[in-house]
Amino acid sequence: MTQATPVLVGIKHLEQRQSDPKVAQEPIQLMIEAVKGAARDAGSEELLKANSVRVSKGIWPYQNPGKAIAEAIGCPHAESVISSFGGNFVQTLVNQSALDIQNGLHDIIIITGAECGYTAAKAAKAKLDLDWSSLPGTPDRQLGEDKDMRHDAERAIRLGRPIAVYPIMEIALRHHLGLGVEEHLNKISQLWADFNQVAVNNPNAWIREAKTAEEIRTPSQINRPVSFPYPKFMNSNDNVDQAAALIMCSEEKAQALGISRDKWIYPWAGSDAHDHYYLSNRDNFYSSPAIRFAGNRCLEMAGLDSHDLDMVDVYSCFPVAVQIASRELGLDTSKPLTVTGGLTWSGGPLNNYVMNSIVRMAELLRENQGQKGLITANGGYITKHAFGVYSTEPPSQPFQHADLQSEVDQTFKREVVIGHSGEGIVEGYSIVFGPNGMEKAFVAARLADERRAWGVCQDEGVMQSMATEEFCGRSVKLADHVATF
Repeated sequence: MTQATPVLVGIKHLEQRQSDPKVAQEPIQLMIEAVKGAARDAGSEELLKANSVRVSKGIWPYQNPGKAIAEAIGCPHAESVISSFGGNFVQTLVNQSALDIQNGLHDIIIITGAECGYTAAKAAKAKLDLDWSSLPGTPDRQLGEDKDMRHDAERAIRLGRPIAVYPIMEIALRHHLGLGVEEHLNKISQLWADFNQVAVNNPNAWIREAKTAEEIRTPSQINRPVSFPYPKFMNSNDNVDQAAALIMCSEEKAQALGISRDKWIYPWAGSDAHDHYYLSNRDNFYSSPAIRFAGNRCLEMAGLDSHDLDMVDVYSCFPVAVQIASRELGLDTSKPLTVTGGLTWSGGPLNNYVMNSIVRMAELLRENQGQKGLITANGGYITKHAFGVYSTEPPSQPFQHADLQSEVDQTFKREVVIGHSGEGIVEGYSIVFGPNGMEKAFVAARLADERRAWGVCQDEGVMQSMATEEFCGRSVKLADHVATF
C-alpha cells in the first residue's frame, strides 16, 4: 500500500491577559478557540472533521479534554488522546501523528494544549477558587507514561523542584568547561539576552521588553534570586495564559480541501529517547546521551547535519538545557538558538511550550520557503527528549522516525548511596533562596568508589562562598544528609 505523506497545514497561537480571574477563560475554552483558529489559518473549516483530537496534558482538572474539544468543534466520534506529563510530549505527539497519517490510520489529526498560569496566579493571590470544568471520562488513548523521576536519595534531601535541580547541572557544566564564576555568569546572561532579543521581535511572545545581559544577571526587585546561579529572569516563566493548536493531515487531504501550498509544512523526521530517569544515576550532570543519540539520528534521517539548519528552537527552560543540547548536537552557537525567545520571555506554559515553538517555526518557514528548521523538546530534568525537522519543501523520502531508547539504556549507570557518611568530591550544587536570603545548598558528591551521594548545607558563610568561588572538585564531608566543608 502506498504511504500517505503527512503535512502540517493549520497553526494557531493565542493568549489572554485578563486582569480579573473570575471572567478569564479556562484552558479548555482557549484550546477550542485555538483549534478553530488553526482551521481558519489553513483556510478550511473541513479540517475540524478530524479523526483524532490529541491534547498535551496540563495542570488542570480535565479527565478527557480531547472528547470535549471534539464535541465542541463538531467531530464527536473522533478518537481522544492525551499525552503524559513532560515538555517533550508535544513533539512526540507530532511524531506519532505523522506516523499515523503516513500509515493510513487517520487523515486529519488535531493537536492542542493550553495553560492558564497567569489566571491561576492571580486567583491564588486574591484567594479565589477557579471553577474550572472537570470534563469526566477516559481518553481513548494515553501517549507515554507518567514516571516518577526522583530517586530515593534525592527524596531524602527533598530535592525535586526544577528550580533547584537545573542549577546543579549548570554549575557542573561550568566546572567541566573550566570557567570562572564571573565568566560563567557573563556567558549565561548574554545567552539569555540573545534569547530576549528574539522575543522582542516575536509577536507571540509574552514578554517583549528588551533586557540587557547585566539586567538579567543582576538581582533586583523584579528579578529576585531563585536558585544560584539563576535569578528569576533565567527561569522558565509559567505564569502565562497561552494556548496553541496544530492541524495535520495527509497531502492528499490537503489537496482535496484546496489548502494553499504556501501553508504546508512537512515533517521530515522525528525521534524520541530519554536519559536515565533518575538524575542520580547519570554518569555526569553536564551531558545527555539521549540528546546526542536521538537528536543526531533525527538530523541523519532528514539527510542533514547541524550546519544545514536554517532555524532551530532549542528547548530553553533554563540556560543549562540550551548549552547541553547545543553541545550534543554540534549547533552553530553564533546563530540564534530560538525562534520564540524561549520559555522565560516567550512564555513557558508548562508541557505545552513546544506547541508554541512549532507554531512560530511554521510561521517563519512559510515566510522563508525552502528553509529547514529543527525543534528540540525536553521534559523532566533534561530527561525526556523529542526532536523534529520541518520544511516547506517535501522530503526526499517518507517521514522517518526512530526511538533511540535501547542505545541510551546501554550507557553507564552510576550507583547511588543514600545517607552516606564519609568524604566525597563535589560534582555540582545549587543554592536555593527564600524570602530571607539563602536557605540551603544541595550538594552532589562523587565518592572514592565512584558512587554518588547527596547532602545539604545550610551554613550561611559557606553558601556565600559557594556563590563566589568554585566548589566543584573540593572535598566535602557527608553525614546524615548534611554536607560540611
